[in-house]
Amino acid sequence: MAEAAAPAQRTGAWDGRAGTCDGGGPGDGRTVGVEEEFLLAEAGGRLAPRAGEVLAAAAAGPRLPPGVRLQRELPACQVEAATGVCTGMSELADHLRAARRALAAAARRSGLLLLSTGTPPGPVSGLRLTSGERYQRTAEIYAGAVRDYVSCGCHVHIGVPDRETAVAVVNHLRPWLPTLLALSANSPFHQGRDTGYDSWRAVLKSRFPVSGTPPYCASAAEYDAALDRLVDCGVLADRRQTFWLVRPSERFPTVELRVADAVPGTEDAVLQAALSRALVRTALTAVRQGHEARPVDDRVAAAALWSAARYGVPGTAVHPVEQRRMPATERVRELFALVAPALEQAGDLGPARAALARLLRAGTGAHRQRAAAAHDPVSRPVSCPVPGSASAGPP
Repeated sequence: MAEAAAPAQRTGAWDGRAGTCDGGGPGDGRTVGVEEEFLLAEAGGRLAPRAGEVLAAAAAGPRLPPGVRLQRELPACQVEAATGVCTGMSELADHLRAARRALAAAARRSGLLLLSTGTPPGPVSGLRLTSGERYQRTAEIYAGAVRDYVSCGCHVHIGVPDRETAVAVVNHLRPWLPTLLALSANSPFHQGRDTGYDSWRAVLKSRFPVSGTPPYCASAAEYDAALDRLVDCGVLADRRQTFWLVRPSERFPTVELRVADAVPGTEDAVLQAALSRALVRTALTAVRQGHEARPVDDRVAAAALWSAARYGVPGTAVHPVEQRRMPATERVRELFALVAPALEQAGDLGPARAALARLLRAGTGAHRQRAAAAHDPVSRPVSCPVPGSASAGPP
């Protein structure tokens, strides 16, 4: 699906001012980075386990912005693009576009499509895993759960001062994970069939232990002790392998939001990053002021995530705190009202409002994939190529 790359001077674009975040340091919710996962597929939609070939071709191509990395993932048909550490949304958008162009062009040279979708639209069989000690350990632990597991996410890292603060921020983010998922939902198909869910990826992830909404932890020590117990119990290969949808990063001084599906275009990824950063900055303010996170029952949190995966936007949502059903669009409005001051401080309010309006008007990726399939059922397996890959037009 083509991206809407609006000129920077247009009202509502992610222009030079957007995302400059006056005040605060790198650990105060100012820095942001995004990791996007993509699938490699043949023209007919069959997944192609050729990540090494495509990454080698991309490495031989044009130089990427500083800090941008292209790398392997667990399935050999999957690649990941990670941005550098950014402070502005226009800078982030530049990183994302450059990485997408590089991977799409490399895929095209191999006669492949680069797909940005939460799950493969077509059938999956004979999945080949990437070699490596950690990947092998993962395969040994989860056995059949990973043999046909292919999913792609859009992960957002936001800088925080320290691990203690990261755990406190995660507590404040727990009620908002379903809304972020609903806005990103882009995986309606599984094994070539419409699942009836907007995010089947969220359902697939729930097959693993330590998934979904993370538990409330009163301190970093409590969180780390819980993580160590899970590793000792043998359900995680190591501390980096939790499947929670938000967590303190084990590698970087960040809070890592892993809730979003891989999204169709750069603008969708930037919107997810802007909302995520604004949520983290809002939570940081609450933590500094001594406000406790609102309590969320774990079972209701799971119900809210399920509802977001099932119905998306528009659809029915579950309010995790008030424990009631409501229109998902109403919950989106509550989210935007909460983070509007943080968006305004960062210079992101206008662009974020415009991007959100366009998303709600055009529909999420799940809606767009279904529309493409209804228009041309034969093309469904390749209904979500990144511009620049084979048969998808120029980058």
